[in-house]
Amino acid sequence: MNLKSKLVAETFGTFWLVFGGCGSAVLAAMFLSGGDSPVNLGIGFVGVSLAFGLTVLTMAYAIGHISGCHLNPAVTIGLATGGRHPKSEVLPYIVAQVIGGIAGAGVLYLIASGKGGFSTEGGFASNGFGEHSPGGYSMTAAFVAEVVLTFFFLLIILGATDKRAPQGFAPIAIGLGLTLIHLIGIPVTNLSVNPARSTGPALFVGGWAVQQLWLFWVAPILGAVLAGVVYPILSGERES
Repeated sequence: MNLKSKLVAETFGTFWLVFGGCGSAVLAAMFLSGGDSPVNLGIGFVGVSLAFGLTVLTMAYAIGHISGCHLNPAVTIGLATGGRHPKSEVLPYIVAQVIGGIAGAGVLYLIASGKGGFSTEGGFASNGFGEHSPGGYSMTAAFVAEVVLTFFFLLIILGATDKRAPQGFAPIAIGLGLTLIHLIGIPVTNLSVNPARSTGPALFVGGWAVQQLWLFWVAPILGAVLAGVVYPILSGERES
């Protein structure tokens, strides 16, 4: 598959991840029905976690055979570290993913702003720590959470796509893995584990979201690199 096709696939795929995952948080996490006694029909943390998992699962089947369906700079770097992806394609992949993430956030903004009273002051699904953490978690807690959760997410990806693993089921394992880490991490940081996913919404929020964006690049990449080093040793790939 030529590089241009891979990059277009990564752009569309990352668009879908941000639009679907962040869209579920912005548009559907809390939804009050009308009337004198409104009822919350929103999907909550569980629904948002499932939405993120489903975006990756569906795109893995749609474009996995084209680009590998990384949709995430940390995943691309982690796979390259583990010898699963050409290092020459790392930077182009990251650029395509960031473009897709920004485009997904942009379309979401156009839709969300069509409702009266909309404001990005609610966070617009941006990632944050301290007073901008959903649960008020510190910068240290946020950093540790993002490193550890990205590390295990990459272990799942590397293991599920190992040639010795059952074939055809990797998207299911990866999608469910992303769902699980969202269930753990949303209260801490709104969960990133993906610099492109963090960058898109942050650019529309500005201010604190952009100022804190560094953590959601550094921590996921660190976790991914660690997994890229550990998994080949654990699985025996280094020896072979």
